[in-house]
Amino acid sequence: CGNAMILKPSEQVPLATMRLIELFVEAGAPAGLVQVIHGDKDQVNYLLNHEDVVATSFVGSVPVAAHVYRTATNQLKRAQCFAGAKNHMVVMPDADKATVMNALVGATVGAAGQRCMAISVIVFVGETIKWADDLAERLRNVNPGAWDDPNAAFGPVITPASKQRIESLIESGITQGATCLVDGRGVVVDGYPDGNWVGPTLFKDVSTDMDIYQQEIFGPVVCCINVDSLDAALDLVNSSPYGNGTSIFTQSGISARRYQHEVEVGQVGIN
Repeated sequence: CGNAMILKPSEQVPLATMRLIELFVEAGAPAGLVQVIHGDKDQVNYLLNHEDVVATSFVGSVPVAAHVYRTATNQLKRAQCFAGAKNHMVVMPDADKATVMNALVGATVGAAGQRCMAISVIVFVGETIKWADDLAERLRNVNPGAWDDPNAAFGPVITPASKQRIESLIESGITQGATCLVDGRGVVVDGYPDGNWVGPTLFKDVSTDMDIYQQEIFGPVVCCINVDSLDAALDLVNSSPYGNGTSIFTQSGISARRYQHEVEVGQVGIN
């Protein structure tokens, strides 16, 4: 149908992309239908400015997304850009606690928090803020580790610079007055002393002016905020500049439907 594409993976994590393309070829796809180019900003700009490229899709950081979008649309090319994430999960007082707890562990620190759909902020409504202590207990028993360790819940963060940035933001959260229930700094994994390990980190008493709330951390760091109503939860989520994904846990169809229709976020999960 003419829908050929060129895929440029992150120069820091190309292996999964290459495996997908290998499987695509093995499945019998026509030669050249999907091609891969490796590189950094020079290759990105080459693709954006090439006359044969008519549309672009991008997922990544806000500065790069802004550059991709402006460069493409200035040439009247189509552009779809997803930039940054600070996904909120709203927990209503009528939610099933066991379901919430089981969902939160994987949603918050899975993949070391290095994914666009990770839950970064838990909005506990009313008395559910008490559940933060139970979540902390669960996260203390979740450990990073090597790929071949059956007891490892997730792997390392992507680079030493990423680890340093994450740990710096954890320190800023403590300095700015948040309560650190679980501190993931200083994690040691046997046999891998130089790994970029960051353990689960959970903050309570977080306010919206703190760096850990305002910035996308892209690590296993979770912020807990307490509000008194669904109205307040909606105001909080809709005030955030990040609108990638969100979810609500409740047994009320009315609350779920209202949240689905009034939240200003592209992807909405219910329970």
